[in-house]
Amino acid sequence: MGVLTITNYLYSNMTKGTHICYNEKTLINLKKAKSHLEKVIKMKEEGRYCIDIMQQNLAVIGLLKATNQALMEGHLNSCFTDAVKSKDKKKQTDMVEEIIKVTNLSSK
Repeated sequence: MGVLTITNYLYSNMTKGTHICYNEKTLINLKKAKSHLEKVIKMKEEGRYCIDIMQQNLAVIGLLKATNQALMEGHLNSCFTDAVKSKDKKKQTDMVEEIIKVTNLSSK
């Protein structure tokens, strides 16, 4: 999924309250990461010093990790909370499994 697709998804799936705040933050961070990554690509195309490229690449990775954290916080404060309040055991179990899956993926 490309950055624009992700940002469109985030924007189109906003709800009221806290979730909007997290989505605005993640949208801004994704746009920053996209812009920064374009600069890293240009550095590579220009044959810039490898360590400089790696440092800038790590900055992009850090931004994406922070974005992922904000997405998880937003999810826990909205979707997950809604699932817990629903008293629907299947929905709760599915939600926990999704969180575990995404957490495992992010730690690789």
